[in-house]
Amino acid sequence: MNDLIPPRLRDDCFAMPQGVEWVPVDEALDRLRAALVPLTQTETLPVAKASGRVLAADCIARRSNPPRANSAVDGYGFAHGATGSGVQRLPLVADRAAAGQPFAGTVPAGHAIRILTGAILPEGVDTVVLEEDCATDGAMVAFDGPVKPRANTRKAGEDVAEGTVALTTGHRLRPPDLALLSALGIAEVRVYRPLRVGVLSTGDEIVGRPAEAARPHQIYDANRPMLLSMAAAWGAVPVDLGHIRDDPALISAALDRGAEAADVILTSGGASAGDEDHVSALLREKGQLTSWRIAMKPGRPLALALWSGVPVFGLPGNPVAAFVCAAIFAGPALSLMSGAGWAEPLAMTLPAGFAKSKKAGRREYLRARIGADGRVETFASEGSGRISGLSWATGLVELPDAAMTIQPGDPVRFLPYQAFGL
Repeated sequence: MNDLIPPRLRDDCFAMPQGVEWVPVDEALDRLRAALVPLTQTETLPVAKASGRVLAADCIARRSNPPRANSAVDGYGFAHGATGSGVQRLPLVADRAAAGQPFAGTVPAGHAIRILTGAILPEGVDTVVLEEDCATDGAMVAFDGPVKPRANTRKAGEDVAEGTVALTTGHRLRPPDLALLSALGIAEVRVYRPLRVGVLSTGDEIVGRPAEAARPHQIYDANRPMLLSMAAAWGAVPVDLGHIRDDPALISAALDRGAEAADVILTSGGASAGDEDHVSALLREKGQLTSWRIAMKPGRPLALALWSGVPVFGLPGNPVAAFVCAAIFAGPALSLMSGAGWAEPLAMTLPAGFAKSKKAGRREYLRARIGADGRVETFASEGSGRISGLSWATGLVELPDAAMTIQPGDPVRFLPYQAFGL
């Protein structure tokens, strides 16, 4: 894997037009989508080991499912043409048909055979009557007619036909997909290699590990474990680049390591324009920095750059803002780079369980969860320093850019964490 080269982008891929200061969320997403490209490295894996991976080629059915016409129930099979209206009495052949134990002979017209679910329809059988609708003494079977032709049977290939496309390129494989591919006789799949996502924390105020002692002016690193976990949830290989203090040389070396080990880097902290924002200064000096001022709350500043050709997302240092920015921007971007395409979160429209008056100009994301009454309730504080609100919530309420007043019961847009793959 050491000889694999991450995708390379144009140096100006993140550049905004001159004069653009505040970027609406939708425009920022569109520009990000247009700038990025998917990985090209692929590998072949056994289907059983491919869960979570993204298909790099269409999967073609090697056989039909079901491979032959079969019975959908336990019952009695016969040729429909030999039956009619009223009580039907048919002699039974001496054998039976079961799944994995097909009947080798032909069922004569006007006769029936005991048949079990999944059994291939024998020659002379095209219709099955449910066992509970029949009476039998072992030699004859009786049921009420008329019976619909081909009742309680499955056609060969009615699920998937041999030679057709079962799953397409870009599909992320899930457990049900492994069942489908296995049923179609597909033993191996061509998949993209996992995206490698480096996560770097910076700042003299940060203590990298909870096991270390923290002074009153220091805080523990909440962003790095959160972002590494988010990357893993998105099917990427998380690469821990550690915590680096505010030393330009050390940060530069960490970014160099990240560019070698990862396809994309997420940093948190130091990406604004302050005196101690060394990440921002380094990216501006060596990494073709574009600082996007997103018209959103929380998470206004978003630094985007290339470092040795590797995309860098400079996320806010505040954990709430870092989480929201990562979910809204990094998640869809990483999905595109992984080969799975741009991921649009699936939203729910639910009644509000809160009241709020919002000004125009920024899109807002409120930490929220669904209450017992089915309404969406929001966290008690909108303060971006309240990390507990992220844990309390099960999703985000997205409020549009325009001004609006929300009263309890009004419909609101709710984005569950699961909608972001989290």
